[in-house]
Amino acid sequence: MTRSLRAPLLLLALPLALASAGCGTEKAGTAGDGGRPKASADPGPATPSPPVDRAELEARARYAQSAIELIRVTDIPGFAVAPQSAGVLGDDGFHSVYVTPRGTTHIELAVERGTLTADTCPGTPVGGTRGPVGCEKDGPAWYRTSGQLHEYARPEAGHVVRLTARRDTVDRDTLRRAAAAARPANDAELDALLPKNLPTAPVERGDLPPVGDGAPNNAVPEGASG
Repeated sequence: MTRSLRAPLLLLALPLALASAGCGTEKAGTAGDGGRPKASADPGPATPSPPVDRAELEARARYAQSAIELIRVTDIPGFAVAPQSAGVLGDDGFHSVYVTPRGTTHIELAVERGTLTADTCPGTPVGGTRGPVGCEKDGPAWYRTSGQLHEYARPEAGHVVRLTARRDTVDRDTLRRAAAAARPANDAELDALLPKNLPTAPVERGDLPPVGDGAPNNAVPEGASG
């Protein structure tokens, strides 16, 4: 696994703005209604969302530079993924950050190509940190510690899925369950994580010469006034 390609860990300096992702709050009632939330009319059965075009998702993944088969999600009670944290890791890997509602606790999910063995585990940094690395086999994954961080790293076919957090904010059992729940994102989850509004082809300028690399033609047509 190429260490130089690993993105800097977000856990130690992640902006609290991530807390806004997926963490809405209920509005309390006003004094006039006794502090009770107002009942809303039954909207009826929800209209199912139309399926997302797979070719479009693949194009969006290419634009994000992440291999679509490496994009993972997980389920962590009390945490929600911050969509703006999703991005490429290394050449074509993927990472995202799960946060608590107040944004004070973070768990980073990362996927990159390579493998992890008993021989390579001690020499592979935890979350980009430096220093001794402790490695313990735990089922199909490795439990790894270094400094303030710990992680579960699960080797799969040609890549490694990691769940990393600070040791003083996320306990080992939570990290283990988050790693065990990591799975390939489905189309709806890909739609939520991948960038939207991809740029279109540049607008063709009519004032450029059809051949060569000359300057724009700013000549005034004969007979023009003003």
